[in-house]
Amino acid sequence: MTLVLPTAAPRRKANFTAYELTVFGVVAALFLLALIGPMIAPADIYTSNMLETLFPPSAEHWLGTDDQGRDIFWRLVAGSRLSLFATVLVVILYSIIGMIVATLATVGPRWVDELLMRITDIGLSLPGLVVSLGIATVLGPSLQSGIIALALTGWPMTARILRTTMRRTMEQPFVEGARILGVSRTRLMLKHVLPNSLDVLIVKWAGDISFTMLILAGLSFIGVGAQPPSPEWGAMISGARGYMSIAWWAVAAPGAAIVINAVAFALLADILQVRRDPSLQA
Repeated sequence: MTLVLPTAAPRRKANFTAYELTVFGVVAALFLLALIGPMIAPADIYTSNMLETLFPPSAEHWLGTDDQGRDIFWRLVAGSRLSLFATVLVVILYSIIGMIVATLATVGPRWVDELLMRITDIGLSLPGLVVSLGIATVLGPSLQSGIIALALTGWPMTARILRTTMRRTMEQPFVEGARILGVSRTRLMLKHVLPNSLDVLIVKWAGDISFTMLILAGLSFIGVGAQPPSPEWGAMISGARGYMSIAWWAVAAPGAAIVINAVAFALLADILQVRRDPSLQA
C-alpha cells in the first residue's frame, strides 16, 4: 500500500489584463511625478514675467503661460506633489480616526459602542462638503485648513464599515482559537482582528483618493483651500477663471490634470473591487 501525502493546493497566479496593467502603470506614473515633480521643475515657477503673460501653448511653453507669465506646464509638474500627496494625507488621516473609533467600538463595552456609533451616524447624516467648507473657513484659507477640514468630516464612513467588518472577524475560528490560547484582548485586536479586517477598506481608499482630490481642488477653487501663488491645481483654476474666455488653456490644463488623476484612481478602485470579488466581473 502506497502512502500518498497531501500536497498544498497550487497558488493561483494573478494574471493581469492589458487594461489593468495600463491603469496600474498610470497610477504609478502619477505617484512618481508627484514624488519628483518639484525637484525637476525650474525654480522660476513662482516668478512673474509680465512680458509673457497669457501666451498660448507653443514649443517654448507647452501648455502656455498664466496671467503672471509663469509656465503652466512646469507649475502643473511642481503642483502634482501638493495635489496628490495632500489628497493621500487626507485619506490617511481620516482612516486613522475611523480605525480608532471602530476599534474602540468593537472592544469596548456596549455603551461605548452605542455612543460612538451614534456619533458616527450624526457625522454620516451631515452634508460633509458643507461642514468641510465651514471648518476650512473658520481655520482660515490655506491648504492645511482644507486637509484638516476633510480629515475631520471623512472618518464616519470608514468607522462604520470597519466596525461592521471587525465584528464579523471576531466571529472567525482563528480569533476564537487565539482567545482560547490566552491572547490578550489588545494583542488580539491589533495583531489579528484589525489586520484581517482592512482588506475591505483597500478598495474604498482608492476610490476615496479620486473623490477627495476633486473636493480638495474644489475648496481651493472657492478660496478656502490653497492660495496663490501655490501651484496646487485647484488654486491654479481659481486664479485663471477670470480670464478663461481669452486664455482657456490656463483653466483646461489643471482641470485635465485633476480629471486624469481622479479617473485613474476611480478605475483602480474598480479593478481592486473586481479582484476582491470576482463575481462582479462582467
